[in-house]
Amino acid sequence: MAGSQSEARRQAALVNQRKEMMEEFDRQKDAMLKETEKSLPGTNRFVGRNDSMEETLKKSTIGLVRLEDFQNKRKELEEAKAREAAQTNELKDEKVKQKKRKKITKSKLSFAMDDEEGEEDSGNKKGKDGSEEPPVKRNKVNKNPAVDTSFLPDREREEQERRTREELRQEWLRKQEELKHEEIEVVYSYWDGSGHRKSVTCKKGDDIASFLEKCRQQFPELRSVSVDNLMYIKEDLIIPHHYTFYDFIVNKARGKSGPLFNFDVHDDVRMLADATIEKDEVGTVNSDS
Repeated sequence: MAGSQSEARRQAALVNQRKEMMEEFDRQKDAMLKETEKSLPGTNRFVGRNDSMEETLKKSTIGLVRLEDFQNKRKELEEAKAREAAQTNELKDEKVKQKKRKKITKSKLSFAMDDEEGEEDSGNKKGKDGSEEPPVKRNKVNKNPAVDTSFLPDREREEQERRTREELRQEWLRKQEELKHEEIEVVYSYWDGSGHRKSVTCKKGDDIASFLEKCRQQFPELRSVSVDNLMYIKEDLIIPHHYTFYDFIVNKARGKSGPLFNFDVHDDVRMLADATIEKDEVGTVNSDS
């Protein structure tokens, strides 16, 4: 029994101690809030002073209120708010009118002064000569047509230059296409240990593979050979299959011992004693097989 009483007293003491601690905590919290408000005096600067109509209605109708009283209170608040808005608009209109009056008075004064000065000047002029002087004409600054303005940007001139360049480009492409379609006679010699001179007609735009295909058709023993196994040798150079005769003609390409753009030749390089002498030579077709 004594143990239960002591336990009850201990619990009561703990409850009182906890209550005192909570009260002390609340006091410290309030003190800190007050110190913070003192250190920041402008914290309520941006708080609105005028509550909204809904908040005012809530504050004025606390508890149970009849519907008629609630509606009447709401109507009164709406009327008060409308009166405040009307007064604010009137004040704004009055300020705007005052500003306009100030502007008008200023402009009137300035024009009046100008008129007076103009009248005085005209009076002085009339008084001196006895007759009105004609107004002085100001000379306009005109452009000098002799100045070179070609360095200045000009949209029309740039557009004309662009059209001219495009026309020249199209004309050049057309001429190059015509050049590629021109026919040439290529004299070659098929070499299989001895020379077999023949000629074939090609277009300047044909590549070496097309030329070798035409050469292959002229020899029955080459009809079973693929074009990939044939080589075109000119001026001691092996010409790749993807090049065209047009490339050599336009670029004036030269080999080790002569030009690569001349195909109207008659001498067989294999029959000459000195192959290093630069002269028109016959291209040679060799077979790998």
